[in-house]
Amino acid sequence: MTVRSILASKGHHIVSVEPELKLSDAVRLLAERRIGAVLVIKDQRIEGILSERDVVRVLGERGAGALAEPVRDVMTRKVVGCGEKDTVAEIMERMTIGKFRHLPVMDGDRLVGLISIGDVVKWRVMEFEREQEALQDYIKTA
Repeated sequence: MTVRSILASKGHHIVSVEPELKLSDAVRLLAERRIGAVLVIKDQRIEGILSERDVVRVLGERGAGALAEPVRDVMTRKVVGCGEKDTVAEIMERMTIGKFRHLPVMDGDRLVGLISIGDVVKWRVMEFEREQEALQDYIKTA
């Protein structure tokens, strides 16, 4: 299965913020949307990604005063992405090796979605359930 399959079922909606936004406002957005990360975009270009881990790290390092800082000072700048044709196995490996949980999905230079480890796990569970049902049907008809 490919990333395109996951996006077809979950959708292509992307939550993003500007790099100048205060961290406190970005944290509020994460909480309101019940999501773990937002892309940081300026002039239709990915500048970085802000995840819950980034927030926890900066609060641990600099304290609550960091909430007044702009997202650009806290975000992860090196963003690893994937393409729609990448397989689920490939992105699982990429996430595991890189120790991150979100991947922007690109079609060339165009951002087309955001995949989380939760999306991948959900997809894999559905895949296993379909396989189990097929095996049970096969056994019943054998």
